[in-house]
Amino acid sequence: MEAYFDNSATTIVTDSVKDIVVKTMTEDFGNPSAMHMVGVKAEKYIKEAQENIAKILKVDPKEIFFTSGGTESNNMAIIGTAMANKRKGNKIITTSVEHSSVLATMKYLEEQGFEVIYLPVDRYGIVQMEALEKEMTEDTILVSTMYVNNEVGAIEPVGEIGQYKKVNPSVVYHVDAIQAFGKLEIKPRRDNIDLLTVSGHKIHGPKGSGFIYIKKNTKINPIIFGGGQQMGFRSGTENVPGIAGIGQASKDCYDNLEHNVEIMTNLKDKLIDSLEAIEGVTVNSRKGNLGAPHIVSASFKGVRSEVLLHALEDKGIYISAGSACSSNRPAVSSTLKAMGIDKDLLESTVRFSFCEFNTEEEVDYAVGEIKQLLPILRKYVRR
Repeated sequence: MEAYFDNSATTIVTDSVKDIVVKTMTEDFGNPSAMHMVGVKAEKYIKEAQENIAKILKVDPKEIFFTSGGTESNNMAIIGTAMANKRKGNKIITTSVEHSSVLATMKYLEEQGFEVIYLPVDRYGIVQMEALEKEMTEDTILVSTMYVNNEVGAIEPVGEIGQYKKVNPSVVYHVDAIQAFGKLEIKPRRDNIDLLTVSGHKIHGPKGSGFIYIKKNTKINPIIFGGGQQMGFRSGTENVPGIAGIGQASKDCYDNLEHNVEIMTNLKDKLIDSLEAIEGVTVNSRKGNLGAPHIVSASFKGVRSEVLLHALEDKGIYISAGSACSSNRPAVSSTLKAMGIDKDLLESTVRFSFCEFNTEEEVDYAVGEIKQLLPILRKYVRR
C-alpha cells in the first residue's frame, strides 16, 4: 500500500486539468498576442481562467494577473508595492512564520533600506494582534501575512488584520493564500485585501502556474518588463496551458469545496487523535475548523525528522520534513521556533498534508507503521 501525504508540497494533476493543458499545448497552441484566429482561440482560455477565478473571489476579472507560481507572485506583490510606495514611507510589517518566498524577499528589501517588522505569533502560530496594532504607524506602507501557515496549518486572522486599513487606508495589505486557496472561502473585498497570491500546483493544477489578485487602483509597480502583456503589469508571452490549467483547477476546487473540506478535515482529525495517543508524540496543529483542513504537524521525540521521513518512505508513506521549498536543505524551522516549540522537538517535526483523494485506510496504514517504527528508531538513536 502507498499513502501520499505531501499535498502541501504538490498535488496530482486531475484529469480535467490534464485534458485542458494537453489541448492548449497540442491543438489551441497559438500565441495569445497574435491577431489571427489561432491566437484569438488561445486568448479565450486566459479570459475564461480570469473569469473562473474572479467568480470564486467575487472580484473583477481584470484584477487577476497570471504568473509562474507562488514565489513570483509573492515577490511581485512585496517588491512591487515597496518600490511604488517608498516615497510615503519605508516600513513593512510581516510575521515571523512566513514562507521563504516572503521572508527572503523581505531580507532583500531590508538591504535596500526598508524597515521590516516581523510580528511574533502565539503557540499555535497565529499572529499577535496587539503587536500589529503597536507597529501600525504613519510610515507603514505594506502589511504582508499568510492566510494559512504552510507548516502547521494555522489560520491567520486576515479579516481582523484587514480592519486596520480603516485606520490607515494608504497601507497595502498583501495575503499569501497559497495554502488557503481551494481549502477556505476567500473574499478579498470583505477582508480589505489589496493583493492576494496563489499557486496552481497546490490545488491539482500544473507546476509553473500561479496568479495574483491586484485590487483596482492599488499602487504597485511591475517587476517584469517586456512586451506589455497583461496590461503591462506582467510582461512575457502568457503560459496558456498553465493558465488554462490553474483556471480549471480553481473551478474544480470551489465547485466541490464543502465536500472536499469535509473529507480532509475528517482525515486530519483522525490522524491527530491517533498520533496524540502515541507516547512521545506532540501534535502542533489544531483539530476541526480551528486550523486548515489539510495540514498536520507532529513532533516525534527522540527521532530526527529526516530519519522518520525515510523510514516511512520505505513503507510507501510520503510526508515532508517541513516546508517543501527547503526540505532538501535541512534546517531548524523558523516557524516552529517562533511558536516556542521545545528545542528537543525542533529537529523531530514532520508534516502530513492531505487532499480529497486520501482515505481513512491510508491514515490507518500510516499510523500502524509509525507505531511499529518509533520504538526501533528510538532504540537506534539511543545507541
